[in-house]
Amino acid sequence: MRAVRGAIQVDRDDPVEVMDATRLLLREIIEANSLVPDDLVSILFTATPDLRSGFPARAARDLGLTDVPLMCAQEMDVEGGLPRTVRVLVTAETPLPRDRVRHVYLGGARALRPDLAQPMAGAR
Repeated sequence: MRAVRGAIQVDRDDPVEVMDATRLLLREIIEANSLVPDDLVSILFTATPDLRSGFPARAARDLGLTDVPLMCAQEMDVEGGLPRTVRVLVTAETPLPRDRVRHVYLGGARALRPDLAQPMAGAR
């Protein structure tokens, strides 16, 4: 079992933008790690306090992940933190060794972990 991290920054607190960005992030994580829905154990989403227009977990439901346990929480409001950011922690059953897990940071969120950020297809 492995945990896969990811994040994406959105331009503004708009429900369509938040859902589109979160779906993109989830698709990239799933593709980059060759996961299928049955591999997913649970997904934890956080959003910065300036994102209030919708639950990021809804994006997972929109992708058909209807039987995966999901939870949303508010990210800590730390001075100087990256604004308008959705983070995700996917727990999955995978044979990948820890050093082969691909964490996905898209858009402005690449600044959070430039050491882990990978250029991905469709990245913003």
